[in-house]
Amino acid sequence: MTYTSSVRQPEPEPRPTWTRGAERPPGGQESSAVNGAANDSNVVPITAAHTTQQGVSLHADTSLPCPETAAKGKKPIPATKVRVDALRMLGCVRIATVRQMAQVITKEDADGRSYVRRAMKKLAELGLAETNGKDGRHPLWNLTPAGQKALADGNELPPRPKAGTGAKAVLAGFGSHGVAVTDMILAYGGRQHLTDWQVEVNHTIKETGLSFNTDAVLAWPTKTSEVRLFELDNGTMSQARLAKEVWDYERYAGHRVWEGARGTIGGTFPFWQRHRYTRSKTFPRLHVVLAGKEEHLLDNRRQALTADVHGIAIAVWVNTLPRLKRGEPWYEIGVDDPDRRRRRYPEPAGR
Repeated sequence: MTYTSSVRQPEPEPRPTWTRGAERPPGGQESSAVNGAANDSNVVPITAAHTTQQGVSLHADTSLPCPETAAKGKKPIPATKVRVDALRMLGCVRIATVRQMAQVITKEDADGRSYVRRAMKKLAELGLAETNGKDGRHPLWNLTPAGQKALADGNELPPRPKAGTGAKAVLAGFGSHGVAVTDMILAYGGRQHLTDWQVEVNHTIKETGLSFNTDAVLAWPTKTSEVRLFELDNGTMSQARLAKEVWDYERYAGHRVWEGARGTIGGTFPFWQRHRYTRSKTFPRLHVVLAGKEEHLLDNRRQALTADVHGIAIAVWVNTLPRLKRGEPWYEIGVDDPDRRRRRYPEPAGR
């Protein structure tokens, strides 16, 4: 059986906001990589969307000179810049290979993996980064607690409460999934707004016992929503479990809470709008990305997911990782419908 769904063209990516330099963090060995880069007038952060936008060039180049440029006797690539960019990236995505870091840190037409390898070796010597496993034959890098502290001390990233280093995930055998999540992030926009991503973001409603982690959340404010949600299936879960994970988002969106002073009529409001995404008018769109299998199998999986979530009352878009990397359209398989959600889920009792 063939299932159909509407196809959406990918939306234009937002123009990046860049700032030069970085706030100097406190002294100490574990901040040395950040300190060195902050003192280099040639350093430009990967992105700094959390800082002021005044006087900022929209066309600033954050990439390194290509290796050929350095080889011809021109100004060499600052080693501290490579290290601090690698720290920032790992602070955002948690797990990455040298290939993925080079994709962000160096120019698109340059192969800067050798620069990144030297930078990661130095960061490991400083105790700021480490490897705990491999994806095939490629080492998987993550920050150490000291590396996270260096970023926090230097105000290099927006606050990320309770963010893990990624080491436990790699040691538990989820390194390949983490690499796929990083590939998804880079395919969706990469360096343009890298520091606006967070991974493994927990969504919990204690009253109902519902709890799940979203693979990645992109802070992309619009008139109606402040973030976008991303789930990646690396081909390891059953079709039924994948569908349940998507329906969990509707259960989360449908939960309402009663508010009102004692003795008053009060009213009910969406839990997510009162306690999580308070600046959003609509529940954030869920993007589901399928990976880990041959492309024709991913297309079959997409069609099956379309049937499994038919009638869902939140906005759901689905794509495969190969299609996403090629910039091809998303498939819209769910539409936001708050009225239908309110009819579907029971109202909480007032006092």
